[in-house]
Amino acid sequence: MTVTLVIGAAASGKSAYAESLCLGHDGPRVYLATMEPFGEEGARRIARHRALREGKGFSTLERTRDVGAAVPGLPRGCTLLLEDVGNLVANELFAEGGLSPRDPDAAAREVLGGIERLAQAAAYTVVVTVDVFADGMRYDEGTEAWRRALARVNAAVAALADRAVEVVCGIPVWMKGEGPTR
Repeated sequence: MTVTLVIGAAASGKSAYAESLCLGHDGPRVYLATMEPFGEEGARRIARHRALREGKGFSTLERTRDVGAAVPGLPRGCTLLLEDVGNLVANELFAEGGLSPRDPDAAAREVLGGIERLAQAAAYTVVVTVDVFADGMRYDEGTEAWRRALARVNAAVAALADRAVEVVCGIPVWMKGEGPTR
């Protein structure tokens, strides 16, 4: 079990970099997609990510919640790309369908437990997450609950990971362990 955490701001190049990390590993490649396809923008983002993966040997599993339940569907010895934790936390946090979040700590525990089960089942796991903490802004209650839960999951995955890298303007900056710089 090897885990790499890839973090970055929106449109930083983290997805493309995470895919490149997976391409360096043999065996079956699985892309575990977590995005709920809300609206036209969501559909465009999903189409863009599918196009990025095209021809790279990834099979796709879609799981917007309870990612640990995907473990029986993973091929033995696979390379797993989990994209992305920010979506997954939002899906778990607002699972009841309203704007009022459930307990952020409970949502964080659910997400982290799923990620841990996935990492134990795959030979190599790349976890992609978003950094939304640099702006110093305060937001509405729901967004702040999501940020708290996401921060907890990001910190726990970073502790679990063998390697962690932040992608800034398409440039990987290794924070834990080492890896390719392009």
